[in-house]
Amino acid sequence: MNTPLADRLRPESLDDIVGQKELLAPGRPLRKIIESGSIPNLIFYGPSGVGKTTLATYIARITNRSFKKLNGTTASTADIKEIVSSLNTFEGLNGVLLYLDEIQYLNKKQQQTLLEFIENGSITLIASTTENPYFYIYNAILSRSTVFEFRPVEPDEILKAIDRAIRVLSEEKGKEIVFSDEAKTHICSACGGDVRKSLNAVELCVLAGEGEEVITVDEELAKSLTQRSGARYDRDGDSHYDVISAYQKSMRGSDVDAALFYLARLVEAGDLISACRRLVVCACEDVGLAYPQIVPIVKSCVDIAMQVGFPEARIPLADAVIMVCLAPKSNSGVNAITAAQEDVRAGKGQVVPRQLQNVHADGEERDVKGQHYLYPHSYPNHWIPQQYLPDDIAGHTYYAFGDNKTEQAYKAYWDKIKGNQK
Repeated sequence: MNTPLADRLRPESLDDIVGQKELLAPGRPLRKIIESGSIPNLIFYGPSGVGKTTLATYIARITNRSFKKLNGTTASTADIKEIVSSLNTFEGLNGVLLYLDEIQYLNKKQQQTLLEFIENGSITLIASTTENPYFYIYNAILSRSTVFEFRPVEPDEILKAIDRAIRVLSEEKGKEIVFSDEAKTHICSACGGDVRKSLNAVELCVLAGEGEEVITVDEELAKSLTQRSGARYDRDGDSHYDVISAYQKSMRGSDVDAALFYLARLVEAGDLISACRRLVVCACEDVGLAYPQIVPIVKSCVDIAMQVGFPEARIPLADAVIMVCLAPKSNSGVNAITAAQEDVRAGKGQVVPRQLQNVHADGEERDVKGQHYLYPHSYPNHWIPQQYLPDDIAGHTYYAFGDNKTEQAYKAYWDKIKGNQK
């Protein structure tokens, strides 16, 4: 069986692990825990290829416990029970260290099967997941474990793994292997912080030049084998929500370049719905009354994008994103409706003022007859003072004029009409 290069390069020490320096640098808490030799239950959370399995394998090598490994995508309740049964054998005399990869795929009952043995210490659990553990892992398991978040590995750290891989492959094949600096740089950046992908790309490049006396890998070859590896995106996972959140926040923050970058992430992932939905929301929520004309413009761009589909949809979407970024901003509208909703949810304003009710005749019980509604268009400037809010919230203010040109023009007009020179 051909063992993957990533497995052949498993590190011999903590210092050999690339990336995750905030967790594994000398003096950092996780490193100190590992070096103590007293391993608690651990949950490693982060994207693929960033060292979760590598670190778990290293820990297993230095512990004197029996090591078992399961993958949540294939493990059954019977597999878990088999590990539990080994606790009563000579093999499990010192307890079992269980590495459970992709724990999010185990159902609640399967996770509960481990609970008793995790609690009494006969099984030490190291679990890894690419999904947010607080959503996917049973709370009782979480409360007995410590969660450490792993992040994508920086390109300069990936370069260390690439250089090591080239040396190992050169020794295995007994020939010189030369990667250009440009090829290495491309692999480092294109693999999106995934060490495993970068090592796979290195191995593919070497295999592509297998027949040569000296295997030479240039940027063109590296690009042909890694060109789409960096698109880290999962429509149902954390990465999806991180990208669309960053997309909207970049538009709100008026950063054109960042907003276009996250739009590009959505375009490359083919996620037209999210790109359109967040764009329309941002136009209404974050530009809003500062430039109200932008709403139909953005809606038109979105309609065009939905009609033509990818790849052309990226063009009207980019135009709309740039407009939203550069437009003046106001959240006065969303603040106003939020404040009004708070009063509604508090049960206020249940009785609509008499003059606004849809009443055509008065009952005999009323002492004062007539609705007495004042029709604004019958008065100068189409306005007349009149109570519109229910009695218990009369005088409440929900909307505050924004400091942009458009809303200040509205304010000046109504201050003049209403004689309220604030």
